[in-house]
Amino acid sequence: MNNAAVPVCQYFDKNVSSVNATLGIEQEYFLVDIDMYNARPDLEMTGRTLFGAEAAKGQQLDDHYFGTIPDRVNSFMVDMEIESMKLGIPLKTRHNEVAPSQFECAPVFEDINLAVDHNQLLMDVMDKVARRHHFKVLLHEKPYAGMNGSGKHNNWSLSTNTGKNLLSPGNSPKSNLMFLTFFINTIRAVFEHADLLRASITSASNDHRLGANEAPPAIMSIFLGEQLTKVMDEIEKSVKDKKMTPEEKTALKLNIGKIPEILLDNTDRNRTSPFAFTGNKFEFRAVGSSANSSHPMTILNTIVADQLVKFHTEVESIAKKGIKSDEAILKVLRKYIVESKAIRFEGNGYGDEWKKEAKKRGLSNVTTTPPALDAFVTKQSISLFERNGIFSHREVEARHEIMLETYIKKIQIESRVMGSIAVNHIIPAAIKYQNLLVQNVEGMKDIGLPKEVFSTQVELIKEISTHITVIKKKVDEMVEARKKANAISDARAHAIAYCDKVKVYFSEIRYHVDKLELIVDDESWPLPKYREMVTIR
Repeated sequence: MNNAAVPVCQYFDKNVSSVNATLGIEQEYFLVDIDMYNARPDLEMTGRTLFGAEAAKGQQLDDHYFGTIPDRVNSFMVDMEIESMKLGIPLKTRHNEVAPSQFECAPVFEDINLAVDHNQLLMDVMDKVARRHHFKVLLHEKPYAGMNGSGKHNNWSLSTNTGKNLLSPGNSPKSNLMFLTFFINTIRAVFEHADLLRASITSASNDHRLGANEAPPAIMSIFLGEQLTKVMDEIEKSVKDKKMTPEEKTALKLNIGKIPEILLDNTDRNRTSPFAFTGNKFEFRAVGSSANSSHPMTILNTIVADQLVKFHTEVESIAKKGIKSDEAILKVLRKYIVESKAIRFEGNGYGDEWKKEAKKRGLSNVTTTPPALDAFVTKQSISLFERNGIFSHREVEARHEIMLETYIKKIQIESRVMGSIAVNHIIPAAIKYQNLLVQNVEGMKDIGLPKEVFSTQVELIKEISTHITVIKKKVDEMVEARKKANAISDARAHAIAYCDKVKVYFSEIRYHVDKLELIVDDESWPLPKYREMVTIR
């Protein structure tokens, strides 16, 4: 990044001798009482609830988000912040998040390498401190179905040795042209390598979160805001292929000079966007809460650095024809604005309309991990890594195989745990309750009561039998699908089989188990329920 960015900076400021990426990582997480956690084999083994009927009251009132932090949680947070400070982790914020029992902390932004290391340490500190307060920290991206998942929003920017944030506008047209140069080159880089950036945040756990509730969709797009979009449009219209007139130059400079005023009230961002500009940085919102941020940040730094090298080469090529550097820069930026327009999106990322529109624009919508990982081993990606000295061809192939293997193991574990709980916990509890209903019906028959008196109990007995039958049948089919998948030697085909042939049983088995949860006597149900787990007492 330093090697690529410094030559570009020197078009504007000769005092810049080094450039470094900076990062602020927001960390979302859930807390659950440790006793509840220990009573849920699925949480212990997979990090998420494989079963659980939706509670009557979840996050629909937003009362947790806008409420005060519970006293017990606040004590944990203070303790965590003190322990973090001892390690030099500069935590600054603490607050409730949208889902019940969901919270967030965030540090002051730092050098990118230090920020990543601090976040890795922080996750360990959180877990240790939580146990002191009889909590368990859940870092899974989607521990509870039907509620917001947890992300690790990566707030990324570039900083110079002179103290300049390259993604923050200045107080003159020249400094704002510097801002626009790095701003537009970042957009161009994300457009060029959108699939690779998408692959950098994919995982078995993040698949559950992307596109669900508050999380951004799997389609990579960039949100700029209405005002900056207008600035981009102005540049696109103003900078022609022909030489600019003095009047055109003056008009454009005046508009560029207004950028700080434009951004002053542009404080909100599109929460459905995976990559949003938020005033003086880009917020990569699609990174999962359990992820190691070094992976997506390596990819982001690489693609932006590669793009800056291309930009510098193009500007130099135009400047050799006798065109002034400012004008050459604007011509190249205009070209990039036109080329990368498809990646810019200001609307609702959740809507089906966006999926259709994204397809028209040629943007990928890869919703599962195995095919998303293909982006790592394309000719384009391998060439990118090799020419920038990041990974060799062999290293890329090795990483790809390891990520596929990790996915396989995660889904395999979830499948085994799901089958075990369904057969050894859920079905016996349902049969036990069903037997109570049978005894009740037999008792009413014995005393001569008419059928209509116990018809409800009979219907419940039938309904329970139906759910039990489907659960056992689907668990057996899932086990067979797993055996067939395990016989595949090719890593990619193996992962695809787990994704398409094994994981497909999860939702159906869960549906029938959750229906039983709503029928079976509460005292007989073997697992703590959502309404119990998400309530911090």
